[in-house]
Amino acid sequence: MEALGASSVPSFHIRTTLDKTKLRNPMFLNFHFNQIPSLTFSLVHRKQSKFKVFNNISSTVSTEPTNPPEPVFETHGRGEKFDWYLQWCPVMPICDLVKRRPHAKKVIGLDVVVWWDRNEETWKVFDDRCPHRLAPLSDGRIDQWGRLQCAYHGWCFNGSGNCKFIPQAPPNGPKVHAAKKACVAVYPSTVQNNIVWFWPNSNPRYKDILVEKKPPYIPEIDDPSFTNLMGNRDIPYGYEVLIENLMDPAHVPYAHYGVMEILPSKNSSTPIEFMIEKLDVNGFNIVQFQEWSRCTFIAPYLVYASLKPEDQANGSISSAGTRKLIQGVAD
Repeated sequence: MEALGASSVPSFHIRTTLDKTKLRNPMFLNFHFNQIPSLTFSLVHRKQSKFKVFNNISSTVSTEPTNPPEPVFETHGRGEKFDWYLQWCPVMPICDLVKRRPHAKKVIGLDVVVWWDRNEETWKVFDDRCPHRLAPLSDGRIDQWGRLQCAYHGWCFNGSGNCKFIPQAPPNGPKVHAAKKACVAVYPSTVQNNIVWFWPNSNPRYKDILVEKKPPYIPEIDDPSFTNLMGNRDIPYGYEVLIENLMDPAHVPYAHYGVMEILPSKNSSTPIEFMIEKLDVNGFNIVQFQEWSRCTFIAPYLVYASLKPEDQANGSISSAGTRKLIQGVAD
């Protein structure tokens, strides 16, 4: 069986003043979108088989705040709050990163720089602003000692965000590089499923957040019995449209005709039966009784869906294959 993971990186604008209108279930998000998102997709398929397994989406949101806004989202009649800045965010797949230079990215309104710290042998995510003159650190370079160097005045920073060298400072003068204001904001980060994730809050209280909460895990991406391919694509529509698309089984026989080993059949246009097992501000689980066997949305970045793989010899459903997919989806 195959698994299709799509990590989306759309851009949109979040209202800092929220609409008071009640949202109809199951809408969670009360904001509007006006930018072109970028889609990173991962095609993961089981070797020796031809069936899709899941979709994985993530979003990058573009705004221009000095400090991150704090939008609140509600489910109908519950008043549950959702905070975008208390979630692990996917930034980039490591296949799109090179270690010899820093990389710029805008994620949920935050300009960040992703760079390889060879001294700690890990990817780092910093605020993309030098504390000196606010020049983008992503325009800088990695110096000979493995530090991130600003391209404007040459200030150098280690993996902890501390300034280690200011070229213009007198060598025998005050240690101005050690001043607190000379530090760069550092976001907690980790690599999971070959994707760099970061926690979009640089408050020191979240320094060890990975111990308490980890990014959503997709076992098929790390399973050697699956083949994983990743790529990027800019798409001209908003975050909510992409999520809805990835969770919509009705379009697959037509929009993906001849592409996903699925062809329109006499059942393609019939009503789709499904059962909602879980629904709250953090996402939902849906069990469907036709082509799709299960769909899980983990807010705000992951859509994980599975197909019932049919036995190609007799058209029957492979119970072992279905069980494997459900285990991969279930929390």
